[in-house]
Amino acid sequence: MKAAVLETFGRPLTVKDVREPEMGTGEVLVDVLATCVLPYAAEVFSGERRYPLEPPVISGVGAIGRVVSTGPDATRLRPGDLVWCDATVRSRDDAVTPDITLQGWSSAGDGGLLLSRYYHDGPFAERMLVPTENAVDLGDVDLADVPRWAALGVLLVPYGGLLAANLQAGETVLVSGATGNFGSAGVSVALAMGAASVVCPGRNEAVLADLVARFGDRVRPVVLTGDGDVDRSAMQAAAGDPVDVVLDLLPPRAGAAAVRAAAMTVRPGGRVILMGGVGMLGGGDLALPYPWLMRNSVTVRGQWMYPRTANAQLIKMIRGGVLDLAHERVTVFPLTRVNDAVRFAAAHGDPFQRTVLCPRTDLGEQASA
Repeated sequence: MKAAVLETFGRPLTVKDVREPEMGTGEVLVDVLATCVLPYAAEVFSGERRYPLEPPVISGVGAIGRVVSTGPDATRLRPGDLVWCDATVRSRDDAVTPDITLQGWSSAGDGGLLLSRYYHDGPFAERMLVPTENAVDLGDVDLADVPRWAALGVLLVPYGGLLAANLQAGETVLVSGATGNFGSAGVSVALAMGAASVVCPGRNEAVLADLVARFGDRVRPVVLTGDGDVDRSAMQAAAGDPVDVVLDLLPPRAGAAAVRAAAMTVRPGGRVILMGGVGMLGGGDLALPYPWLMRNSVTVRGQWMYPRTANAQLIKMIRGGVLDLAHERVTVFPLTRVNDAVRFAAAHGDPFQRTVLCPRTDLGEQASA
């Protein structure tokens, strides 16, 4: 089969013939139909992000696939079924604190790295293996819509954060990083979950105006100045009601001061969820005042990815029309142009812009038509 292989950091991916994966018990073999190329993929492949990938590796993160075959532990999936291939793989021998790897992408700690050496390769290939529990049935989906469904890999991240916050319908949410690729996804997911309003801070006024045009007056834009006190007051004023939940999705290049200003808008008893990359590449750490946290009973929680149940829940939201994929603007590339796709994604990381790789040539041609 054909695959795009990261041979070493700092060099283009190599498209070549590789051995097909050999399926074992507890696994599902799928044809990869579509996978989202994240805007920061170039930073991962260059080594700038210092992800614990071990080349050579077939990279990518999450995919829409068609089941080729299943193991004896699968009782419902059948060959031909369309599935979402969740990249978040958990070890099976610790139910309380499982090790985690993002298949083909990243991992956490020594245990996660060990797990990644087995579930090593991701979806930048014509076929891939996934754990049985990570192949989530999509139901009937028009093939022409499959590339748009690849946005699940982005939408699931903020959904996991909002689940961690136990967001309730009617609450007010502030999304820190709202003008980014993941942050804007968080805005749409929060609104779909019933948020009364979503405060959207950012510096890009055009993107803020676009969010309002898409979602209406439930979006409360705030143009940031860089002055923490001024920005915090502006965000609280824009919210109108007290801010119940702050979801941070800022990237590594953002400073901790921006996270702090957003976090401190939350009401007494509110929840702050940290999902971004601030501090991962150095720089100042987040410092929140102990007395403020204690006297206001504020909950601060870090959240990496999402629970396994989130996959089926979000798919139901999309199928039911609660979360609309019509906002997604998709540009499709075949596997042979994977390096073009990586460059394109880096230059087109605005809200709802998705760069999608379709390793199966027939689908890529249909989706591009």
